[in-house]
Amino acid sequence: MHYLFRIVLLIVAFGSMAGQTAWAEEPSQPQSLWRAVPAPPLSAQPLKPLKPWVLRDQEIILDLPLLHLIKEAVVKSLPRITVELFDNSYAELNMSDTVSRMNDTSVIHGTFKPPIHGDFTFAITGDLLIGTIQIGNRIYKTDHLGNGRLRLVELDPDKMPRD
Repeated sequence: MHYLFRIVLLIVAFGSMAGQTAWAEEPSQPQSLWRAVPAPPLSAQPLKPLKPWVLRDQEIILDLPLLHLIKEAVVKSLPRITVELFDNSYAELNMSDTVSRMNDTSVIHGTFKPPIHGDFTFAITGDLLIGTIQIGNRIYKTDHLGNGRLRLVELDPDKMPRD
């Protein structure tokens, strides 16, 4: 009886470890740090002249719980995170450096997971994210529009004014 109990206990222990191993190896679905805001009808949009170095722009909404997790978390404990660029293309973040300040600000730097080659720097304060993304020769940035609203902008580096 005692021998049978040990065998059953051993089977249960190995079975649960194998199940946990299989569970741990399953990649989680990436979460997007922001999503595009649907554009209002053309008649409702104010005419805004784009600066010559702006190729395109779109308003975005941040995933605030994910933003706060990034801001407060240790880099190793984060879920898979992507950013949505234009034309429903996504780039997965590989965060390599997080610096938190006492004034409720964090600066995050990293690269993108393959096959995308590039890097990013984000400054997060409160519910606001300001950042720059470079992928190949393409440059993107987030602009604060006011009242917590943001827009993603793709820039033409050849037409940007020199500082």
